[in-house]
Amino acid sequence: MATPLAGIPIEDVSGEHCVPCSPGRLIDRDEVETLTVQLKAMADQTRLQIVHLIDKAPAGELCVCDLTDSLDLAQPTVSRHLKILTTAGLLRREQRGTWAWFSIRWDALQELRKHAFPRGIDCSPF
Repeated sequence: MATPLAGIPIEDVSGEHCVPCSPGRLIDRDEVETLTVQLKAMADQTRLQIVHLIDKAPAGELCVCDLTDSLDLAQPTVSRHLKILTTAGLLRREQRGTWAWFSIRWDALQELRKHAFPRGIDCSPF
């Protein structure tokens, strides 16, 4: 075994050979585009907090005013984040009078997980 400058041993595998195998088929372009939009929508600290807060809400839904108070952000900022999550298909929006209420689209999250991480579906309780 060689030891690099970092002091971590490196296993010598020069005698082994790579055996090519098929990694499977690629995801089609439309599906990749949808997955990318959804993953980008979730890849934001505020939006992750929004999804978490809605998930933890007793009724499974929250009004914009509830989110602005919890996040300590201005209503237009929260609305912009909610629009991104809704446009990505991850949240459901219901208008009630002057207020909009949001809930998680669990079917969309399950589809996202199924397509983005197909091997994890068989062994997960989700």
